Amino acid sequence: MLIRDNSRERSFPKNFVTPSIPSMSIRHPILLFSLLLFPILAQSAPERFYLGVYTGPGKGEGIYTSVLDPATGRLGPVVLAVKANGPGYLAYSRDGSHLYAVTSDDGGSVSAYAIGKDGMLTFLNRVSSGGAGPTHLSVDPSGKNLLVANYSAGNIACIRINPDGSLGDRTSMVNFTGSGPDPVRQKKPFAHCIFADNTGQFIYACDLGTDHVWSYHFDAAAGHFEGLTDTQGSVPPGGGARHLAFGPGQNFAYVNNEMGRAITVFRRDKTTGSLAAIQTLPLVPGAGPAAGITTAETVCHPSGKWLYVSSRGDDIIAVFAIGADGKLAFVQDVPSVVKFPRGFDIDPSGRWLVAAGQNDDQIAAFAIAQDSGKLTPAAQQAKVPSPVCVLFALAP
Repeated sequence: MLIRDNSRERSFPKNFVTPSIPSMSIRHPILLFSLLLFPILAQSAPERFYLGVYTGPGKGEGIYTSVLDPATGRLGPVVLAVKANGPGYLAYSRDGSHLYAVTSDDGGSVSAYAIGKDGMLTFLNRVSSGGAGPTHLSVDPSGKNLLVANYSAGNIACIRINPDGSLGDRTSMVNFTGSGPDPVRQKKPFAHCIFADNTGQFIYACDLGTDHVWSYHFDAAAGHFEGLTDTQGSVPPGGGARHLAFGPGQNFAYVNNEMGRAITVFRRDKTTGSLAAIQTLPLVPGAGPAAGITTAETVCHPSGKWLYVSSRGDDIIAVFAIGADGKLAFVQDVPSVVKFPRGFDIDPSGRWLVAAGQNDDQIAAFAIAQDSGKLTPAAQQAKVPSPVCVLFALAP
C-alpha cells in the first residue's frame, strides 16, 4: 500500500478563495465551536496534484497542475505546469522533488522534470522508453530506478535515475511473449502497468494481451530484472489485465480486468513473490462484459479499507470493501460525473477522490465517507483538456 505523508508545505494560488459560511442562527455551544473552527480547517494546507493529458490539435499542451483544499474539497485553478508531448501517465520520485512522465517523442520516451516551489515543472531530459507506446511508469523503493511498461511493444524496461533526478541509461528490458483468446485485442502482449513491491525485491507487470500479471525477481542495485518467480498470476481468459494496486501490507494485489469488466484478487507470497488468484468479481453485481465498456484505474484507499475502480463507457466508479482475508465486497457504484473516467487518484488525507474525464475535458471531486468508503459528488469540477491521469503530490 502506498504510504502518503501530508507534511510538505504547500500554498494556494493567489486567486484561491475560501468558501464563506452560510448564515444561520447558533443554538448550541458545540455548533458555535464548530463554526469557529471551520475557518481554521478551511485554511489547511492545500494538496497539489498533477494531470497527465492527451496532447494534439484540440487537446492538451502538456502536464497541468491544480490544488485541492482538504477541508472543503474545493478545487483551485488548473494551470499548465510544463509543455510536453503526450504525458499520459505520471509518477513521483521517492522524495517528491521530481516528476516523471511517459511521453510520445521519438517513438516512445520518458521525461524527467524538477518540481518548483510553486508547483511548476522544469524539463530536465528525455530518454527512450525502450519500446513503442509507453503507457505506465513507477519508481522503485530505492528511488534509483524508473520502471516503464510499453504497451504497443509489449515489454517492460528499467531506466536509471541519476542523483540530480534526471534519467540515465536503460539497465534492463524484458519482451513478453504469448497471446490471449480475444482475436482483436489479444493477438500479442500489451504491457499496461508496472510496479515494484515495497521491498524492491519483486516487479509486477500487467499484460492485457496475455491475461498475465508477470512477476520478476529484481536486483535494485543493478537495476536488473533477474527472472520470473515460480508462479505467475492470471486473470480469467479474455479479461485483459490492466492496472494493479497493492492492498494492506502488500499481502494482496488487485488487478482490474479491462475487457472482463471485473476485478481479480491475488494473494501474494512475500517470500517468493508469487501470485495466486483467490477471487474475481464483476465491477457491478450481475453485470458481465459489455461492448464499449472497459475498466481503467484501480486505487487502494490510504487506510487500506476500500478499493476503487473506474469504468469507461458506463462512466462509473465502483467501491469495494477490503476484508481481513483480502477479498472484496461490493459497496457502491456511483456515476463518475465526468465522461470516460480513464484516471483518478485519492488525496493524501483520504477524504477526497478526483476523477479525470478524457471525453469531456473535466475533472471532478468526490467526498469519501470515512465510515463506509462511499463516494458523494462534491459539486467541484474544473476544465482541463483531455485529462487521463491524476496524481496527488507526495511528501518525503
